[in-house]
Amino acid sequence: MTATAPHFGPARPHGPAIPAPRRPFAVASLLAVLVGMVLGLLLTGAGPAAAHAALTGSDPQDGAVVTTAPKEVTLSFSEQVALGKDSVRVLAPDGKRADTGAEPRDLTDKSAVRYGVALRTGLADGTYTVAWQAVSADSHPISGAFTFSIGAPSQTDVALPDQEAGGGLVGVLYSIARYAAYAGFILLVGGSAFVLACWQRGAGERPLQRLVVRGWMTLTVSTLAMLLLRNPYTGSGKLADAFDLDGLKAVLDTKPGAALVSRLLLLGASALFIAVLFGTYARREDRREQKDLAFGLAIGGTVVAAGIAGTWALAEHASAGLQPGIAMPVDVLHLLAVAAWLGGLVALLVALHRTDGLDAGAVRRFSAMAFGSVVVLVATGIYQSWRQVGTWSALTGTGYGQLLIAKVVLVAVMVALAWTSRRWTARLGTDRTGDSPDAGDSAGSSDSESSAGSEAPAGESVRESARDVDPERAAQLARQRAAVATAEKKRLRDADPGRSGLRRSVLAEVGVAVVLLAVTTVLTSTEPARTEEEASRASAAASTPVTGGQATMELPFDTGGEKGSGTVRLEITPARTGANELHLWVNDADGKPLDVPEVKVSFTLKSQNLGPLPAVPTRLAKGHWTASAVQIPVPGTWKVAVTVRTSDIDQTTVDKTTKIG
Repeated sequence: MTATAPHFGPARPHGPAIPAPRRPFAVASLLAVLVGMVLGLLLTGAGPAAAHAALTGSDPQDGAVVTTAPKEVTLSFSEQVALGKDSVRVLAPDGKRADTGAEPRDLTDKSAVRYGVALRTGLADGTYTVAWQAVSADSHPISGAFTFSIGAPSQTDVALPDQEAGGGLVGVLYSIARYAAYAGFILLVGGSAFVLACWQRGAGERPLQRLVVRGWMTLTVSTLAMLLLRNPYTGSGKLADAFDLDGLKAVLDTKPGAALVSRLLLLGASALFIAVLFGTYARREDRREQKDLAFGLAIGGTVVAAGIAGTWALAEHASAGLQPGIAMPVDVLHLLAVAAWLGGLVALLVALHRTDGLDAGAVRRFSAMAFGSVVVLVATGIYQSWRQVGTWSALTGTGYGQLLIAKVVLVAVMVALAWTSRRWTARLGTDRTGDSPDAGDSAGSSDSESSAGSEAPAGESVRESARDVDPERAAQLARQRAAVATAEKKRLRDADPGRSGLRRSVLAEVGVAVVLLAVTTVLTSTEPARTEEEASRASAAASTPVTGGQATMELPFDTGGEKGSGTVRLEITPARTGANELHLWVNDADGKPLDVPEVKVSFTLKSQNLGPLPAVPTRLAKGHWTASAVQIPVPGTWKVAVTVRTSDIDQTTVDKTTKIG
């Protein structure tokens, strides 16, 4: 019995036996362990997702003591958020609601995103707790709490939950679904692209069919899971609420809910695409008809894949922040490039391990597709990095920036491994493991003749005894012969040095790709570095500490005119009730002293309806103004507003709060 050599490369016809490596099980085990380790490390310490928006200030401030009860509590955020009726709760010292229960008022203006919650009248003295929960513009839940006191601090019976929004079991399950959704998308799109663009005969190969179908199933199941978990993920955190129909209806009215439903509809269209690709297309024998069908599949598949990628861009980081109109299509291109590269890589690995007909041309076509994907990744990645990071300090000093550096390093490692794979690809079809082509041919002839000589009598004997062989026994013998033939083909395939080297390098690429996918998924749920840095500055600006008998603050301003941006630095000494001395410096964007036509300062104490109390500083030197005997009548958290005029028509007012007294 002879076995047909695979088309991929020349097999060893004669010579020392090379043991067939048992790699399929080892490959599957290695990938399973790697995926498990990565997900385990990520999910073990997984808390609530760090979101795009952040609380930057409040009035009253955290820890503030006010003499009279305020009419409302306001909260300021770094980005737009969604608040429901019970998103902000103000709790009295005895744990009862101190707010009216009305929906928060949107007080957002051009300078800040603010919401206000009305309080009941006649509130007693003591410490009040403000617990809030919201959903940021990029779909991630955020929550927090702070306290303020009326009259004087007191004991409080309020017990806030330890679990933040997006945490607990629901948060872990939602995170798993997010990882699975990205993995399914990559396998679905990358596997299909590999078949259509690189190896069209692979449409008839069962291993590749199973890969793409499993990608589709993974993406579908994970999308359904995210849709059901969305309500408890952004709300109560209770798993049972996943089946709350009213909560599900509310989710469908949100942007993330609409994106998930759209994804499910597009997955229905992709199921039709898969059926045609691995059904009608795989069975077509006429080359012209097959070519026309492949063109139609490529167009339709690209549209559906871009639509699915757009469901992520619609609901996550790309839809919030700077330039969303540009960021969303760039994000779609980025996701498609990732899928074509990483998903195609997995498809190549499956084809190398589980199929026989893969040729060097298909590998080279994938190499070209991967190169194009890397170019798109670099171009879109540079834009996304600028948009989400902004400064070098944010790149190295924030969690998002550090994850981005790790992602860049992993991409560089994959590119280096891809270069190694290209070297193995160049050797496909040229390496021979025998002594020489002639020697191999002659050895093959001798083997064939010997095999023919030995099989002839055996075959004749089989024919002579065919009448005595039981049909069931004959079928068993046929299965045994088929198994032996398959094993022989596998042995010859695995013995090819070019193929074996390529398999090892591609396996290493896939291993790095798994880690890269995990890091990328974490990035999508991490607060962008630019936002984190801006929120930190805004939070610091919202409450200026008083140290050493002096209040200092810095206020960036931009009047919109020519040379109209810079920073105001203010010092109030001794920052207590009575007479104070005020010094004010105005610097331009480069930090140099800047003379402006007019500077005005005012003080307001909202808690007691005092102010604005004006202070008119006089010019002392270039960029330096001062005012003496500035009267602060009572202690409290004062809002200090500075008006800067840089021309006849260009002026702006910026403010901060500080404790005085």
